[in-house]
Amino acid sequence: MNFISPGRCIAGLAFLLSAFSAFAFSQAGPPFRTDDPETPGNKHWEINFGWVGDRNPGSGAYQVPDFDINYGLGDRIQLKYELPIAIEEIRPQSATTQRGQVVGGIGESLLGVKIRFYEHHPGDPWFGRNPPSKSTPAADGSEEPVVNFSVGTYPQLSLNNPTSSVRRGVVANGPDFLLPLESNARLGPIRLDGEVGYHFGNHALPQSWIRGLIAGHEFTDRTEAYLEIYDEQDANRIPAGYGTGQFATGQPKQRESTLGIGGRQALNRRKSMLLLLMGGRTFQSASAVNGQPSWIAYVGLQVLLGPREPVTPQVEQKVPNLGPQ
Repeated sequence: MNFISPGRCIAGLAFLLSAFSAFAFSQAGPPFRTDDPETPGNKHWEINFGWVGDRNPGSGAYQVPDFDINYGLGDRIQLKYELPIAIEEIRPQSATTQRGQVVGGIGESLLGVKIRFYEHHPGDPWFGRNPPSKSTPAADGSEEPVVNFSVGTYPQLSLNNPTSSVRRGVVANGPDFLLPLESNARLGPIRLDGEVGYHFGNHALPQSWIRGLIAGHEFTDRTEAYLEIYDEQDANRIPAGYGTGQFATGQPKQRESTLGIGGRQALNRRKSMLLLLMGGRTFQSASAVNGQPSWIAYVGLQVLLGPREPVTPQVEQKVPNLGPQ
């Protein structure tokens, strides 16, 4: 089987990072598969409307659209609810006389809580109690803390809705619980975002590992571009007799290893509405039985809502005129 080794991909990513060292980096998350510890901010909303595709020679999965709603509870906590309109495709195979099929319906509800439990600021000790962080002026005149390293977790629970989607093969038989660890780091102007996690499946759904790495830069304060390496691999095999359609069990362990490129483009001056784009494919051979995608894609719109940060007024200090002494 011909494929590009992960080591070569990581080496290529390191080269791109060095080439992008003159630029700053923003956050992971939509439109990418890798996530990071960043949260929207206290009382702020992040709403993503995405059209998502994942297809290989044997099947395809699409969300048209995917509704992803996030709310900041304090500065380090994010609440999440996600619900897609899902379409599952089984592509016809002449070698096995398999007939094609397309089914659609309400997808799974995804509930999540992101917690950023550690932040490091320039000049802080790495362990122990941190002093007040240094701040830098933000675009609106307020001040934001400088963070050069942070770590968080993002537990997420997928639940079946009371519809016929499981019976018809639109979604897998849940529940499914994901427990990831996420981090980001700033090395001068460079930022890296990484994620590793484990899906705890059930008697009808395999357990699996996820691993992701993302890096990129900003062309301007409104245009961002990124490169992502992502891998998801089954940890066990479920015997035949469970699931329907694409989610029928008894198949070999599945794996998706992808290399993607994409970014965000602000559509207004306040940067509260952004266009999200991402496309990619596997860096291994894609076949009808191994789960590697011929292509993946995300096209979406991100809306950011919430109170404006207060601007600290600059008070001019006047020296009293004491007159002649």
